[in-house]
Amino acid sequence: MTTLDAPCTVPAEPRDPAAPRSRRVPVWVAIVAASLPMFMATLDNLVMTSALPVIQADLGSTVGQLSWFMNAYTLTFATFMLPAATLGDRLGRRRMMLAGVTVFTLASIASALSTSSEALIAARAVQGLGAAAIMPLSLTLLAAAVPPAMRAAAIGIWGGVSGLGVALGPVIGGAVVEGVSWQAIFWLNVPVAVVAIPLLLVAIPESKGAWQKLDPFGVLLLGGAVFLGIWGIVHGNDDGWSDPRVLGPLVLAAVLLPAYVLWARGRAHAVLPLRLFSARKFTVANVIFLMFTLGMFGTVFLLAQYLQVVQGYTPLEAGVRTLPWTAAPMVVAPIAGALVGRLGYRALLFTGLVLQTASLVWFAVITENGSSYSSFLVPLVMAGVGMGLVFAPGASMVLDGLPDSDFAIASSANSTIREFGVALGIAVLVAVFLGNGGEITPSGYDGAIGPALLTGAAAVAVAAVASLFAPGRKA
Repeated sequence: MTTLDAPCTVPAEPRDPAAPRSRRVPVWVAIVAASLPMFMATLDNLVMTSALPVIQADLGSTVGQLSWFMNAYTLTFATFMLPAATLGDRLGRRRMMLAGVTVFTLASIASALSTSSEALIAARAVQGLGAAAIMPLSLTLLAAAVPPAMRAAAIGIWGGVSGLGVALGPVIGGAVVEGVSWQAIFWLNVPVAVVAIPLLLVAIPESKGAWQKLDPFGVLLLGGAVFLGIWGIVHGNDDGWSDPRVLGPLVLAAVLLPAYVLWARGRAHAVLPLRLFSARKFTVANVIFLMFTLGMFGTVFLLAQYLQVVQGYTPLEAGVRTLPWTAAPMVVAPIAGALVGRLGYRALLFTGLVLQTASLVWFAVITENGSSYSSFLVPLVMAGVGMGLVFAPGASMVLDGLPDSDFAIASSANSTIREFGVALGIAVLVAVFLGNGGEITPSGYDGAIGPALLTGAAAVAVAAVASLFAPGRKA
């Protein structure tokens, strides 16, 4: 989801006067200082996937609550990234990032101490709020802290660390849950923060950006639309689609979204400026990423549980078995980035999305047939290669043709849209799963996981169609 933001967010601004201080610190220390908190934030996107069945048994959670353990984090993470970046420009980026690390760590402790599903959901929401102050600022601070000659290499490492966080989330979560307890996946963040905070103070100089107006009303409208929409989808199957507690939020979400468009029209400092969507490449890239993350990460959520509940693997074994999928983009994405100049965006994106669509259809068939894990290997690799072919070209296309002054806001907007896609994907696929009589039991996936995964495949297929509008090879 956040694997290759790096090429998109290189800040085109003069170095801060405090920057010479960072030259007395080895460059690798600055890279570690900026990347470590970001790794912690990206890791927690998927670290719970392998632990969900264990948490469900311990806290007695419903399927809807399991999805909110993920969605609560993702929604606040996505909703507040843009305003956090704006606050960093005004109050100091390092100061804002330190505040984010602190909030994230305290919320991790609260998550570990949770004794009910409701408490864990609330703690995860606060955790996402802290992550929102980490993600958009870590790269900006890193780029200002290293010499210009080493900036590209530093940003490349930053992108690799981000991808590593996504890939290792299910594995680390599984290993910790199996070896210790599910609470330990949150306690892990505490020593990381203890190391990261002094490193930030020593290796990263403070910097500020242009003073921009905040848009709290825009945040309320846009964040409210997504939150209420997903709330209605998650609760639709449990409470009934005609229930006022479901229908009301869905209708209100449908009203808030166009209300935000009306509010943001002509506002240069809207939380998500509409002028960015006048650039065709930016719009196409974000449509692709929204539908791509909706289909793929909703599938990751269900498949990680399927491997444990139906096939009987431990959390660690299930996490390791997803690596052909989640780790492949780390190898393929840099290659795809190098090929963009030769092949153009369209060929790489379309190929990657078709591979993913086919892999999700394949998953739907073999899960319904009760096939062994060996049958999953080929589609897992296909899905991973497909993701790698999308990450780098899509991330580059987000900024292609935009002025340098829009790079930071455009990249943050893309990250926000992708996080919304993750939350929406989990909500939609779980709703389809439940609507087809799905339950978290060895036999409860029969007849339910297939339609859910086919829904994810349809979403990725929409992204494949959108990729046909991407630029092809230049003459």
